[in-house]
Amino acid sequence: MHRRQFHAANLIAAVSLMAHWRAAQAISLADLSGADASSGLKLALEKGATAAVGLLGAQDGFMGNDKVRIALPGYLNEAAKWLKMMGQGQRVDELVLSMNRAAETAMPMAKDMLVGAVKSMSVSDAKTILQGGNTAATEYFTRKTREPLGVKFLPVITQATAQVGLADKYNAIAGKASSLGLLKPQDASLESYVTGKALDGLYLMMGEEEKKIRQDPIGTGNALLGKVFGSLK
Repeated sequence: MHRRQFHAANLIAAVSLMAHWRAAQAISLADLSGADASSGLKLALEKGATAAVGLLGAQDGFMGNDKVRIALPGYLNEAAKWLKMMGQGQRVDELVLSMNRAAETAMPMAKDMLVGAVKSMSVSDAKTILQGGNTAATEYFTRKTREPLGVKFLPVITQATAQVGLADKYNAIAGKASSLGLLKPQDASLESYVTGKALDGLYLMMGEEEKKIRQDPIGTGNALLGKVFGSLK
């Protein structure tokens, strides 16, 4: 598998400000309203969001990453194993590849919306991120962008999956499986299923990087934060 280092340290790197904040007892969260601190936080988040989209939106961003690769859902994935044993593996592989390529194709559309979420961040949002849990920043992005991103992704993914010529067959089989209780209703549409998984993959990668940064903020080596918040040391 083609592995690439997920260089989205900047993604939620602004949370490493938390370490500086804790080390500087004289500085309060109210200081985040300062122009330098506020702009630095937003710039770091913006850079990180762009990096995440760039990684997942590249060829094999999904297909080449075990953590986010999109497989057939539940019952259909089990059925696919039988199809492969019956010599139909190529068709199954084509469908799986098309699903992942569709997610990769749609991903660049997330950039503007994620950046917009950063720009609209309030001082209160910033404080919540700094004081929050291991994925507070990721949760902020999810609340602000998941639903509207799903609307933007769906037509792009619909067009991309249609090109392989298997979408109709998937939907027919999945619809039947759903009616029998073998598949979740939201997975009965190939386009909706891939859209949901694409978004799951985006926020999963954001969350994993945020956890690493919170555990070792100094190790991220974020020059931007070092410059903007160096006075807090």
